Amino acid sequence: MASMTSTPIRNVEPDSASRDLASLGKEVKIEGKIYSAQDLHIDGEVAGTIELPDHRLTVGLSASIKAEIRAREIIILGSVQGNAHARDKFEIHKGATFIGDVKTARMIVEDGAYIKGSIDIVRAEAIKTRDKPQTTVLEQPGIPVAPSFQATLPN
Repeated sequence: MASMTSTPIRNVEPDSASRDLASLGKEVKIEGKIYSAQDLHIDGEVAGTIELPDHRLTVGLSASIKAEIRAREIIILGSVQGNAHARDKFEIHKGATFIGDVKTARMIVEDGAYIKGSIDIVRAEAIKTRDKPQTTVLEQPGIPVAPSFQATLPN
């Protein structure tokens, strides 16, 4: 009869950070459009467009990107050429290269990073008001706003 062990088998489940991360390796080359509904780490070459509307894009050390990028957060460790729109945050680290225009709410540039292009910092208030209907209330602090009324003037 075969011997059996009493050691329980454990189901090892990856943590949520690694479970929601897709990765393109050093030897991967893509031409075209990438759309991801999860965080993405690229170490290879990409030419085209990259869209991660609600997620983070990490451009790895060995990555070479020639693309228009739209993501919630963009972190650059390698080389990127093209425009980038990071809704929340754009980071470029020491030794990384970015050539293109950036539009973002927050930006971090480490000493030793190379960036060439225009930078447009979008204020959070501008994003919030862009999504809401426009109303104007003329009010000074401490002075209540009078209720609306109609008056008829004699001729």
